[in-house]
Amino acid sequence: MASRGWAEIVVHFLTMHQRVVDELGRRIVGGAWEPGDPLPVEDALAAEAGVSRGVLREAVKALVAKGMLRVRPRTGTRVLPPEHWNHLDRDVLRWKQSEDATALLHDTGELRRIVEPEAARLAADRAGPDDVRVLYDALAAMEAAAAEPGRGGYVEADIAFHRALFDASGNRLLGSLGRAVDIALEHSFLVSTRTPGAVEASLPGHRAVVRAVEARDPEAAATAVLAIIKAAEQEIAQSPGLPNDAV
Repeated sequence: MASRGWAEIVVHFLTMHQRVVDELGRRIVGGAWEPGDPLPVEDALAAEAGVSRGVLREAVKALVAKGMLRVRPRTGTRVLPPEHWNHLDRDVLRWKQSEDATALLHDTGELRRIVEPEAARLAADRAGPDDVRVLYDALAAMEAAAAEPGRGGYVEADIAFHRALFDASGNRLLGSLGRAVDIALEHSFLVSTRTPGAVEASLPGHRAVVRAVEARDPEAAATAVLAIIKAAEQEIAQSPGLPNDAV
């Protein structure tokens, strides 16, 4: 009983901690405080959030680690400008998705244009049989999901495909980057696949990527990936309910 009670206390603390991190993070991304502004005094902010000062301090530490806050003995806790934030942090990506979806889509598209064609070139040069098999498995999952009513699981399979491509590059930093931007890719794919016909249109391009990697043709792999990215940008621009300046 004692150990269960302790576990419940820990879970409760972590839940409150994440809630406060989320609340403060969203407010910072949403512009509730300008860069350089101090946060309200600790007692007032803890009371507003309905948590203890200990929980608040841990939440502040988490945001400091994300590059969003700076704590100094004399000047207190101040908000840092966006250029200091860790924009690959999963929480920061979630908050940007909620507060500034258009900017996140734009940044994701630019990042993909810069990184994915080179990852595809490296994959075509370095991928082994297991890497190619994983790509084919992800492609098969995309095809199966595309054939189902409602296309449940398609976006997840699409993310797995691009993650596998990063891994197949043989560059561990690119592999980690692929996993770091999962949330940004998910947001982009959810928007792009709303356009009628987008899912069906994307499958041939993904097949072309796998075949080029398997054939060890770096330029064909890079060209196929860039075509996928360009098509996604067009689909996002035409997606229902999205501003015209989203890409």
